[in-house]
Amino acid sequence: MIKTLSTWERRAQIAVVLLCALALKLYYSAASVNELRWILAPTTKAVELVSGSRFAFESYAGYVSSDRSFVIAASCAGVNFLITGFLMLSLGRLWRARATRVAWRFFPCAAVGAYLTTIVANTVRITTALQLHETPLRLGGLSGNQVHRFEGIFVYFGFLLLLFVLSEMVEVRRLGRWSSNRVAPAGRFNGRAAGLWQKLVFPLVIYYATTLGIPLANALRHGSASTDFREHAAFVLLTPLLLLVPLALVSVASLRK
Repeated sequence: MIKTLSTWERRAQIAVVLLCALALKLYYSAASVNELRWILAPTTKAVELVSGSRFAFESYAGYVSSDRSFVIAASCAGVNFLITGFLMLSLGRLWRARATRVAWRFFPCAAVGAYLTTIVANTVRITTALQLHETPLRLGGLSGNQVHRFEGIFVYFGFLLLLFVLSEMVEVRRLGRWSSNRVAPAGRFNGRAAGLWQKLVFPLVIYYATTLGIPLANALRHGSASTDFREHAAFVLLTPLLLLVPLALVSVASLRK
């Protein structure tokens, strides 16, 4: 009976997490910049603090720089990253603790953690974009818009990895041991290396699902994919690997020592 109740509770938690993510996605898809001030306002304050620039809010336009050359608009809110971070933290805990109960209070904590990380990631991304706006960067044959897209994906996925590593550290402290310690000594390296790859793949899968899943569904529903979507998909698929592959190689090399 206890196991049955636990199974139903776990399914309910997964359903609530997914419904919350979907609800926020639907809200964001139709929200104006006025309705996104709960995340744009603290982001703008942080950008002002870091960059020294000044912004003023203009209704239905966004936060406009004092020289009116840069706008922090609704597309800068980072809500998709917030959704991705929340899903990664929540589903990650549910997966790691699948043999034990996860308290419901964890999920609001995951939402707060994802929100705070989004503010920091937004600040870094927008501050970098400001610098690129003042001093354009030529990266291979990429256009200005393509460099901006690359920079956004690179920063967001970098912070997603950082959030994942921090959550793993918290989990290790909570359990008081590394899960890889359960591997037999003879297979210690292979077990730890395999576990590392599995862990690094998890945030990548969540990122792909949230950034490509809905746009891909829309493209399939209309029977074709636009050139812009194909370009977006290429950047989303390839850019995270520039962070993930070197990190994985360095980590595996360190495990051999």
